[in-house]
Amino acid sequence: MRGGSIRFGNQDETMSRPVKEMISADLRERYAGVDGACVVALTGLNIQAQEKLRRDLREKSARLEVVKNSLARRAFADTPLEPLGNALDGPCALVTTCESLIDTARALVRAAQDLPELALKQAMLDGDPTLVTVEELSKMKGRSELFGEIAMLISSPGRVIAGCLKSPQAKVAGCLRAVIDQAA
Repeated sequence: MRGGSIRFGNQDETMSRPVKEMISADLRERYAGVDGACVVALTGLNIQAQEKLRRDLREKSARLEVVKNSLARRAFADTPLEPLGNALDGPCALVTTCESLIDTARALVRAAQDLPELALKQAMLDGDPTLVTVEELSKMKGRSELFGEIAMLISSPGRVIAGCLKSPQAKVAGCLRAVIDQAA
């Protein structure tokens, strides 16, 4: 059948335009405010493996949802996820989270090592229209790591100054101690 068909076993059922619009509106509402996601392919994974993956992702506050590409493209039009919608190809599932997407990408990479059938595709972070692979995203530094580096950089000059100030005082105190010891 032509575009707009969904396969249920061996049957083809064509969705009517109102149904497509309703599903697209639901997807648009569901992904409103989402500016980053990972795309994976679950083809080849059995139901138990898919459920284990979903459970593992839920523990990290992430959600995996299988989407129909054409409906997702329609729903993501004029939203931050539009570049990701245009990159959907083949059977896909979206992984989103309200936490760190980088941590979620790391969890997906670990899961892909255990589940070779899991195909990691594209990812989008913080509304940046430049797509990266899920593997590349997993190698980026997360928020907590960046905050730690920033705190270290901010405190570093202070530590250097404190060390410089402390050093002459320690030398003077050592000299005074030596003079006192010699006088006694």
